Formats: sequence, C-alpha cells, structure tokens
Amino acid sequence: MSDADVLGSIQQLAHEEHELREREGQGSISDDERERLRTVELKLDQCWDFLRQRRARAAAGLDPEEAQVRDVNTVEDYLS
Repeated sequence: MSDADVLGSIQQLAHEEHELREREGQGSISDDERERLRTVELKLDQCWDFLRQRRARAAAGLDPEEAQVRDVNTVEDYLS
C-alpha cells in the first residue's frame, strides 16, 4: 500500500466522518450510525498512525513497506 493509497483511505473516512457528525449535530443519528462514527474515528487514527510510520521509515532510509497497521488499542493508548 502506497502513501497515496493511505491518503485515499483517509479522505474517504474523513468524508464519512463529516457526514455522520453533521447528522449527529442535527440530532438525526441512529445508534448504528453513532457506532459507525466511533469505528470511523478509530480507523482514521489507525490510518494516520500508519502513514506517519511509513513516512518516518522513509525519512530514516528504511523501507516504508515494512510499516504495519497497529491495533486500535496501541494507537489509542499511545502516550506521546
């Protein structure tokens, strides 16, 4: 998967997140949509983390293809 592929996934997820947040703001979001919003938020975090890994590896002269998507708990519980 290339950086462009990851960015494409990010754009698609961000668009879906925006739509769901808009519905949430209007008070017309179902429980299933609220759950989907949380899933989208987590997937976005994973995508951004993956992209940062790829770019860091490339900047360090390492193969970005060796970056791996980390599990949600690792991404969400990371302390910077």
